[in-house]
Amino acid sequence: MIKAGIIGGAGYTGGELLRILINHPEVQISFINSNSNAGNFIADVHTDLLGDTDLRFTSQLSQDVDVLFLCVGHGDAKKFLDANPVNDSIKIIDLSQDFRLAANATFGNKKFVYGLPELNIESIKTSQNIANPGCFATCIQLGLLPLAKAGLLNTEVHINATTGSTGAGQGLSATSHFSWRNNNLSIYKAFEHQHLNEIGQSLNHIQPKSATAISKQTLSFIPQRGDFTRGILATIYLECDLTLSEANKLFEDFYASHPFTHVSPTNIHLKQVVNTNKGLIYLEKHGSKLLITSVIDNLLKGASGQAVQNMNLLFGLPQTMGLKLKATAF
Repeated sequence: MIKAGIIGGAGYTGGELLRILINHPEVQISFINSNSNAGNFIADVHTDLLGDTDLRFTSQLSQDVDVLFLCVGHGDAKKFLDANPVNDSIKIIDLSQDFRLAANATFGNKKFVYGLPELNIESIKTSQNIANPGCFATCIQLGLLPLAKAGLLNTEVHINATTGSTGAGQGLSATSHFSWRNNNLSIYKAFEHQHLNEIGQSLNHIQPKSATAISKQTLSFIPQRGDFTRGILATIYLECDLTLSEANKLFEDFYASHPFTHVSPTNIHLKQVVNTNKGLIYLEKHGSKLLITSVIDNLLKGASGQAVQNMNLLFGLPQTMGLKLKATAF
């Protein structure tokens, strides 16, 4: 059994991670750290787990684990590792953005690999530490990786993506209160979202060196806050000479060996992926423009589900183990 520890188990990503790992056939949860909830039952905070576990939160840390998940805020993973040196034998999966960019991927003697399996599966398998991708970044990259691999991202890419309220975390802010979010829609961080950096890094990594380099200016990204709790729907369009049949074949061939990403022959919607680790892609051609729709659950394929997928790869398990989850559907 893989012994797992979780730092920051009281938030949305920590809760989703617990829901998966409690039912994972090869995992034993050793501890769930939360300073603010130390001593409380897990089910006192994540009330849907009542009857599923009698574990309690703890303020203590243990080195007697095989894998450590960092479900902490951005900037807090580095602070945690500074204050709490982790044995080199322990694999770390960080769900913050602290180690996603190549310039920040080395911390002391620890090297973090960017954990998007559809991009880096072989590197993930042989790594010790994983920087789990961002939610917008995952959804958008799944819509663009096949084109980048074929060297076809040589023009401006227009992206509009809407995320559910859980993407903002549990901390309350003016734009996360129910009375503001309900029956509302808004744009934020237009053209400047922090996930653009990791998206550009990945696309440049996979696109042939002879092709045009991709910059933040190449990716015109408009993020939106949606009036729903979970999921991301991204629409992406660009000039493309491929026919629709050629584009579908390109995407289907690229994702043929990846069990969670699928190309749909019909238009897609969020309820097909909410509560799953799936990414779905749908393509349309309109004149010279290729329209790509990509959907994921921001808390699963965009966070905790992908973290478990990466854990499975690190320990030589099937990628799908513990992640065969049913969509809400209706």
